[in-house]
Amino acid sequence: MGGARVGIVSIVLASGSDAPVRAQEHIVLESSFLFYGDNTEFRNPFREGETIFGAAIRLAARADVDARVTVALGVFANQRFGGDDAFDQVKPIVALAVRGRRSYFVLGTLPGPGSAGADGPDRHGPHGLLPPLQRETLAFDRPYEAGLQWTFGGRRLRHELWLNWQQVNTARHRERFDTGVTAELRAIGRLHVPFQVHVVHEGGQLFASGPVADSAAAATGIIVRSNEQAPRTVALEIYGVAGQHVPDRGASGHCRNGAGVFTRASVTRRGWRGHVIVWRGNDFVKDEGDANYLSMRRDGTRYRGIRDYAEGGLTRTLRLADTARVEVSARLHHVEKHLEYSYRVIGVASVDWWHRDAAGPPMTLLAPTHSNGNRGGRGVTRMAARTGERGGFCSFRPGTRFAMRPG
Repeated sequence: MGGARVGIVSIVLASGSDAPVRAQEHIVLESSFLFYGDNTEFRNPFREGETIFGAAIRLAARADVDARVTVALGVFANQRFGGDDAFDQVKPIVALAVRGRRSYFVLGTLPGPGSAGADGPDRHGPHGLLPPLQRETLAFDRPYEAGLQWTFGGRRLRHELWLNWQQVNTARHRERFDTGVTAELRAIGRLHVPFQVHVVHEGGQLFASGPVADSAAAATGIIVRSNEQAPRTVALEIYGVAGQHVPDRGASGHCRNGAGVFTRASVTRRGWRGHVIVWRGNDFVKDEGDANYLSMRRDGTRYRGIRDYAEGGLTRTLRLADTARVEVSARLHHVEKHLEYSYRVIGVASVDWWHRDAAGPPMTLLAPTHSNGNRGGRGVTRMAARTGERGGFCSFRPGTRFAMRPG
């Protein structure tokens, strides 16, 4: 960890150690980490068990253009532990963000998956959709998304709307994107009305490289939830779900219309959360949906009749710091006549590695110093600095800001 700090500071100093820092800028070098380990012991006809073990890392420099507009440039990497490559996926982070009093708009690389904020494995999906609409393990299989996103948080209404462009149309494959919205309206008292829509599309006009496909689903219902600020929170959710799956627009008779009822009850108290889910579906198929809920077997054959699925789980969340937590969970799954289990461990942390508030007179960074006062080398814990008014030095700590102090 200390070596990483030294490397970052060395890059910053080498790029302009003698250049004055002007007062109009505000720059942060941010880092966020998602560590995940998920094991599913499934042998049912609908979903195969697997083990997902790895880490997703984001490192980006964020600059405030003004009080509302921010640009970010950095790198994203996803590593599967035990893989042949150092990283399975490396992507650039390029984003323009505009914040309002109650809303936040991002164009470019989207923020990290929803697992950064939701407790419970059933709510770990990239955008907090119900599992029949989008499986939660996509937060680990596909933690990088790019497109646009608009979130709004008012007193009565909150929502997220996004477009995630997954691949472009080439001679080898169709373009692919998913788009959706999650919203919740506080109707009266403890009664809330949720609404979710998710669409996955494959198409494109440049190259006819495969069928044009669509898969869409919507869900709405009611949520009765006690005070979320209380030590114990109890919630009951009931959704009606409807979907249409079209694997090939050009083929007749392939359209599948289905529906289902999703019910979830949960109790949260002092870092513990217990939940129970009951699902009944009829001919429901959804691209990116959790296969345990769908009326499609692993071999591609259609399941005729009512699909029954239920699960119960227990989650323990440890808040290690304001921006760091570890979550451990275990679940039992009842898939038709099969009783199976799964467990998951995730760790989430974020750190502002380097922060500069460019306020006041220009500041020139000098060479790094050891804590023992020697210049250069490893183990940098402080940096000397001078300002236009008087001398001083900047303390360097992970997650904290440079603070000017009299020298």
